[in-house]
Amino acid sequence: MKIRYQIIYIFLFIFILSGCHGSRDTNEFALPADFDSTRDYEITFWAKNDTNKTQTEIYQNAILEFEKIYPNIHVNLRLYTDYGKIYNDVITNISTGTTPNVCITYPDHIATYLSGEHVVLPLESLSEDPRFGLGGSELRFDGPTKAEIIPEFLNECRVNGELYALPYMRSTEACYVNKTYVEKLGFTLPEVLTWDYVWEVSEAAMAKDSQGNFLVNGQKIMIPFIYKSTDNMMIQMLRQLDAGYSTSNGQILIFNDETKEILYTVAKHAKTGAFSTFKISSYPANFLNAGQCIFAVDSTAGATWIGTDAPLLDISEDRLVEFETAVLPVPQYDPDHPYMISQGPSVCVFNKEDPQEVLASWLFTQYLISNDVQIAYAETEGYVPVTSKAQGAEEYRQYLALSGTDHDLHYRVKIDASQLLMNNTENTFVTPVFVGSTSLRDASGQMIENVTKSVKRREKIDEAYMQKLFSDVSALYRLDQIGGQGNASAAADLGPLPKTSVALLMSLGAVWLLMGIYVLVSHLISKRKRV
Repeated sequence: MKIRYQIIYIFLFIFILSGCHGSRDTNEFALPADFDSTRDYEITFWAKNDTNKTQTEIYQNAILEFEKIYPNIHVNLRLYTDYGKIYNDVITNISTGTTPNVCITYPDHIATYLSGEHVVLPLESLSEDPRFGLGGSELRFDGPTKAEIIPEFLNECRVNGELYALPYMRSTEACYVNKTYVEKLGFTLPEVLTWDYVWEVSEAAMAKDSQGNFLVNGQKIMIPFIYKSTDNMMIQMLRQLDAGYSTSNGQILIFNDETKEILYTVAKHAKTGAFSTFKISSYPANFLNAGQCIFAVDSTAGATWIGTDAPLLDISEDRLVEFETAVLPVPQYDPDHPYMISQGPSVCVFNKEDPQEVLASWLFTQYLISNDVQIAYAETEGYVPVTSKAQGAEEYRQYLALSGTDHDLHYRVKIDASQLLMNNTENTFVTPVFVGSTSLRDASGQMIENVTKSVKRREKIDEAYMQKLFSDVSALYRLDQIGGQGNASAAADLGPLPKTSVALLMSLGAVWLLMGIYVLVSHLISKRKRV
């Protein structure tokens, strides 16, 4: 009997080993020994731009130059006007196995892509390969090394500790200020805004004359403080307060007392008309440029639309008001310890059956963070290059030095916005990434939107309102189903088990079943012999 059980345990051990070995093989990408230049490759690149022809031309030029370096790699560009549409199309194409080769994306999106089996290529070991990795010996262009990527930006591309993307461009939020009106109201603009200061100036700007015109601008319209992304507003305020948002494993912490206080403050100033949002009132830059706003918070990537001399003005010239534009960090609770969100697109590579095709995609991805592409794209908006190699290049330093010499390429507000991020890189942060983190981000802004709308509808904002708001938003975005909530449905968000894991579990079940049958049969035989 001992020998028989030992045989069974040996079979069980073999099953376990074979299952583990299969799991490793499925999840690892085997880098080819060499790049096969005798074959032609056609890869797809999904990117996003804001109908900016200059950005489109940069993508197209980058592809042309890359194809000169690698004549056997052909890149097909597909442009989107919205990151959400890219995300939705990728999700749709995962199920059909028709994802792009390279894609502009965000880590929040990648976390969802990873629900599929081996969809997105892990880049950690690949990036460190001495031949085809970052700055590798086999590259035909001068790409950056891993050490030359800004560490804060590279770390933003990790999901569950693993590198799944390379940063492409980075921006943050800035508060664009009508300095002329601030001083007209009798205030001095500080180097770092505080929330109390912004609320105080905004309320002061609501004063009117006997005809109902606002004293500060002489117009019938004035919304002193407009925030474009209320998602970022809530996230940054909570971070500055060191209050709960979420944990890295998806535990939702946002429904707390600090969130309530933020919403009560928003309600207070929305009631006087001193505060509004992009979704409610429209684009803050248009109000700022028309002299109908004093503090407009928007991305540094949107700087070319902001200011009296903005090259991409979105209002008619007869509505334009002359004023001095200051570009400052978003308001802070503690100006000595500022926090601002880091944002901007990254680039991921999708896994394919052909390792040579994947390698071709990886080569193109690296080319996108080479100096030629990085510097050209950064000069179109208030983005900053993601590598110290590009930021320190003489061409880029010269671009920054010529700030204000014209109202196009060297538009001062745009370059001020870029400098703002470079001067505060160590003060930036990102939110935890997990399946469902996109929903949490949307929910954080929705609470500010709902409170602001409720005030305009003259609804009572009290404890009962807050409890209902928390409950409604949680249900709307299914936050109770996200990992870390102790809900069984959270497991479904992690996607199906890998095939090897399923096979291993089935094998273990079969072994135990056979063991049970064996023991039962042995027992019956022994019983018959005794009879």
